[in-house]
Amino acid sequence: MIDDATLGRAAALLATLQAKGLTVTTAESCSGGLIAGTITAIPGSSASIEAGFVTYSNAAKHRILGVPESLLIAHGAVSEPVARAMAEGARAAAGADLALACTGIAGPGGAVPGKPVGTVFIAAAIQGQTRVLHRLFPGDRAAVRAATVAEALELGLALVTVS
Repeated sequence: MIDDATLGRAAALLATLQAKGLTVTTAESCSGGLIAGTITAIPGSSASIEAGFVTYSNAAKHRILGVPESLLIAHGAVSEPVARAMAEGARAAAGADLALACTGIAGPGGAVPGKPVGTVFIAAAIQGQTRVLHRLFPGDRAAVRAATVAEALELGLALVTVS
């Protein structure tokens, strides 16, 4: 499911984190733990990964990550503000330097007006800076989830490289 290029991104992220003495955590919804699973597939990842949170339900997003209920009600779980709050909440909960988060609609069901299957928000938070990407990935459930993992690792690497 996870290709060699994505594993390469995970290895590059870990190498950069380790060179800078930084740690990472994940907060995942639509990927169901695949980001953390990809990172931990790399030998030596235990030196950098703090925790991984799979917060599939809105209640878990609120209870575990501190995502305000008002954001969930106003914007829905699949939104930029919620992805941002997930990343920032995971970073705080784990005490990590970098947090990677995602929320989306992997399909085949779940689409709503304005949010078709493949809609994903990916966030990365590090040292007071949070970036959120909005993507519409093509393909089936497995393809959307794999693309989400690859994009999250790429975003994390970009933020760590410039920090």
